[in-house]
Amino acid sequence: MPTAISIFGLVKNFGSTRALDAFDMTVWDNEVHGFLGPNGAGKSTTIRVLLGLLRRDAGEIDLLGGDPWRDAVALHRRLAYVPDDVKLWPTLTGGEVIDLMGKLRGGLDPARRAEMLDRFKLDPTKKCGTYSKGNRQKVAIVAAFASDVELFLLDEPTSGLDPLMVMAFRETVTEARREGRTVVLSSHIFADVEALCDRITIIRQGKTVQAGTLDELRHLTRTLIEVETERTVDDLEKLPGVHAVEREGLQTSFQVDSDEIDRVLRHLVQFGVKSLHSAPPSLEELFMRHYGDEVSEQKKPEEA
Repeated sequence: MPTAISIFGLVKNFGSTRALDAFDMTVWDNEVHGFLGPNGAGKSTTIRVLLGLLRRDAGEIDLLGGDPWRDAVALHRRLAYVPDDVKLWPTLTGGEVIDLMGKLRGGLDPARRAEMLDRFKLDPTKKCGTYSKGNRQKVAIVAAFASDVELFLLDEPTSGLDPLMVMAFRETVTEARREGRTVVLSSHIFADVEALCDRITIIRQGKTVQAGTLDELRHLTRTLIEVETERTVDDLEKLPGVHAVEREGLQTSFQVDSDEIDRVLRHLVQFGVKSLHSAPPSLEELFMRHYGDEVSEQKKPEEA
């Protein structure tokens, strides 16, 4: 498939600190690609390299057929960027900022601009210095999606938005994909990524740790099963791939590796299954599989 972004072996150092360590990521044309990782994992550094704001130390990047450092001016007319903390000129109105940002990309569609202003309930006549964080975020979102660009780079774009505006954002991203555009969504909001993304890349300490569709990543993880039986389930812990068994009367809950589900179900039926519920892991659980050890380390000083 044609790619909007191809990154291979990307390295970026800040002095003795290696922010990106042979990082790889491929984003197909016309997909919404989730980009996940905690603070300090290298997400924002990657996006700044793609924007031509930072020069890579090593590695290969193809961005819309060009080089983000060498071809920055031409590429910026074909992409739009929404940061996680939007800074605006306080004496300009929101509408003036939207138009200014649009001119940098060759102009805005007036009808689309009006539609986005209405959708995000933004008053463009107010000075930016009076805007809340959420309204500043709306200015960047409206400016981006009113532009006729091929690629959207979104770094925590829903930060500061209320739930209704988050739904408006999801609708807007879905429309962009339907129109054949490509979106890279860096977010800590797992519900946004689950709802919108075709594929996901997880970054840890500057390296790719997993990449694929949500279903593909779920295949590598455990499924939660809750079952009620007529008789107590015995020997469940002895089965391969079974973890974290808990019992309360005739109700049993446990986790099972995906490739062992069939074997476990055959074991359960001999105890008279009355009800059974299974759920694949959420994106948050997938994420914690890679970062749970870091969370544990962060808690230790507090517990001491």
